[in-house]
Amino acid sequence: MKKVLFVCIHNSARSQMAEAYLKKFAPDRFFAESAGLEPGKLNPVVVDVMREDGIDISGNRTKSVRDFIKQGKKYDYIITVCDESAKEACPVFPGNAEKARWGFPDPSALEGSARDKMEKTRKIRDDIRKKVLNWLGSLGQT
Repeated sequence: MKKVLFVCIHNSARSQMAEAYLKKFAPDRFFAESAGLEPGKLNPVVVDVMREDGIDISGNRTKSVRDFIKQGKKYDYIITVCDESAKEACPVFPGNAEKARWGFPDPSALEGSARDKMEKTRKIRDDIRKKVLNWLGSLGQT
């Protein structure tokens, strides 16, 4: 089973969604985790939009990249999901894993009404879902 780590700044939204989708689509082929440089609080809007898609992440907790490094965890793939504006701050995980950068907007930085934030977060969710499926397809794993 290949190990995948999704990394972002706060581990509150994008990396949580990517982890959840990989667990949903390929649980027997991949072990997925996610972590952040500065773990924050799980984004409640993300919890809601994931629930709309049949995935409950409400019990997830945010995790630290530093803790994973200290534990000596090793991965086959490390995928960062920070957007271009956060590229410099997005954490880098050491090791020989194959690395990829998937840039998605940060749901925590969205502006507008609650309804606007929900709509925009749904779009990010759908984009992450599609990216995970496309990635699996590129590996011949669909």
